[in-house]
Amino acid sequence: MEEMEEIGKIKLDLTHYPGEDYYCDGEVEDELLDIARNYAAVEYRRIIEERKSWPILYHLSEQRENIVEWLPITGDMKVLEVGAGCGAITGALARKAGEVTCIDLSRKRSRINAYRHMDADNVTIHVGNFQDVEPDLPCDFDYICLIGVFEYAQAYIQSEMPYEDFLKIIRKHVKADGHIAIAIENKFGLKYWAGCKEDHLGTYFSSLENYPEGGVVRTFTADGLRKIAAACGYEKAQMYYPYPDYKFMTCLYSDDRLPEQGELSSNLRNFDRERLRLFDEKRVFDTILQEGQFSLFSNSYMMLLGPELEERYVKYSGDRAPEFRIKTVLRQTPDGKIVEKHPLCHEARQHIERTALLYERLSERYAGSGLAVNECSLVSADGAKSLPYLRLAYVEGRTLAELMDACLARGDAEGFRDLFAEYLRRISVGEEEKIADYDLIFANIIVPDNKNNGRYSNNAWNVIDCEWSFERVIETKQIAFRAIYCYLLEDEKRNSLNLDLILETLHLDQSEAEQYRRQEAAFQNYVTGKGMSMDQLREAIGQPVYTVEAFCAGQESSAREDRIQIYEDTGRGFSEEQSFFPEDTGEQVRVTKEGLTELAVTIAGGRSALRVDPCASRCLVYIRTVSWNGTPVPWKNKQIQTNGCRVGEGVYVFAEPDPNITISLAGLMQEERNLLQMQMEVTRLPEGTAQHMRKRGLF
Repeated sequence: MEEMEEIGKIKLDLTHYPGEDYYCDGEVEDELLDIARNYAAVEYRRIIEERKSWPILYHLSEQRENIVEWLPITGDMKVLEVGAGCGAITGALARKAGEVTCIDLSRKRSRINAYRHMDADNVTIHVGNFQDVEPDLPCDFDYICLIGVFEYAQAYIQSEMPYEDFLKIIRKHVKADGHIAIAIENKFGLKYWAGCKEDHLGTYFSSLENYPEGGVVRTFTADGLRKIAAACGYEKAQMYYPYPDYKFMTCLYSDDRLPEQGELSSNLRNFDRERLRLFDEKRVFDTILQEGQFSLFSNSYMMLLGPELEERYVKYSGDRAPEFRIKTVLRQTPDGKIVEKHPLCHEARQHIERTALLYERLSERYAGSGLAVNECSLVSADGAKSLPYLRLAYVEGRTLAELMDACLARGDAEGFRDLFAEYLRRISVGEEEKIADYDLIFANIIVPDNKNNGRYSNNAWNVIDCEWSFERVIETKQIAFRAIYCYLLEDEKRNSLNLDLILETLHLDQSEAEQYRRQEAAFQNYVTGKGMSMDQLREAIGQPVYTVEAFCAGQESSAREDRIQIYEDTGRGFSEEQSFFPEDTGEQVRVTKEGLTELAVTIAGGRSALRVDPCASRCLVYIRTVSWNGTPVPWKNKQIQTNGCRVGEGVYVFAEPDPNITISLAGLMQEERNLLQMQMEVTRLPEGTAQHMRKRGLF
């Protein structure tokens, strides 16, 4: 058997390949291989949007890289990636590290990985079982990445403590000052409580119930992961919380920088399968944050084992056009906290450099206004693989949005108006200047905690982000309208705000407001490059979300449609007024275990005919017996008629949602009180089934 394959500059080491792939996702892997061979990475976004396929999105989305892109890996470091799969994160590691070693059991997936990164000359992929490859690995890796791998440990480590033993094996191959990075779902993740299916098994509540059906997959809480780490000699584990999860992370939180209330709003992320929505996750997350329990309910974890890292928070702005894609990083350095903004690609370099230049002009405009633009400096690239980035001072205080929320929460309309008026006064300084920050939203303004007799005029308000500054005049009322517009969109709890009063304060009429909305939509298109957001991709893939309200309404509607309705003809024909539902009058309707509906109702004398509607939907009905006062009603002479099509003895198909069975009482003995009895089997039919039967001439 061949021991080496080369694809471009990538080497596939087949020394330990068993000769066949023991797992495969089917035809989609052939599709992925075709894409990797024939398309450049810059085309993946278009392909994802066109094909609207979960596997294509999962394997090719550049957002998959975010979970490792933030790690402080440099060009002199060696990285091991276990379970590399189709290479979702290999590219990010190859761009950062000096040498990347990958391991994966599947040759086809490894070839997909190689084709999509074939220009990387620092990557070797070992194809084979981890246990077979592991003895040949060196013991000097700076980083070992287990991304979506650790939960499978008991599948290939046969011991009483497979997770601890797996981690001990991994630890042998990392430097003394190196790191092990483990990304994994949280078994108590809020999305599972809210109605998402367990990621690996595709069943509801499996991890919450501690995997009652068994299987090899296990996920853990933060405490569970820490206990495993402690058993392997790690006294301290640095925990991070990827949001919405580690697969498509947009924000990374830590215990030193947890989310603020209102931040966690992108929770409908069911790309792969349908889900329930038992409650509003955003509101529940707010409650969890208020109670200090976020670490227990975070959807995913990233556990770092090794010396403590400086990174405390990372936010990715990857849903943008390439020239605007950046990340924001909060670091805890020996000299204090600092904020950095890094370009995520070469195309975004100019955006970063331009922001630094416009910061100077914006600072000049607002000098002495009470609005201080956060100190911002351009830091030169450090190393051949790095790009220049912005360094900003970290500012303490509360955002203006938080202060406004507090006013709304306590019903302080006057306090809200005072804050908004002060905001207008400060941002309007130098309005005639050809420099403006279009993004002066309330969340981007930090107000110091100390107030002067309840007023804010003597305290500098800090603008923490001047990324969207432009060298042109922008009216203050347009900037303020956008701030209010974004403020309302971010949280429905703010809908109590009287928008008309705000428009009146800004001297805006509805036509101007609509014009500003259109300009905001154009700005968003400018920023995103008209690409689809992750929420739009979720809609395009089309996995449904079932709410409790809709389910209950559906059950109620279904129950109504299943009810039998009886019409009585007293000589004026059938009418809704002369009808009843047997259950409402205490009459007997019973459905047996075999699905047989048994009806026994009392009918007053003097009726000429009855109409029995077995349900209110398309259906198949087998009428077994009909009797009047204990005597069978004959079928001859059209004593019994239906508006359905006969397909067998006593069997009728009703292709329209108004089935009815008419019973003529002519010639039947009537008393003052009469007993109608029926036995029938009623099977509801989907509209498509009924129409198909009709087209095929089955009735």
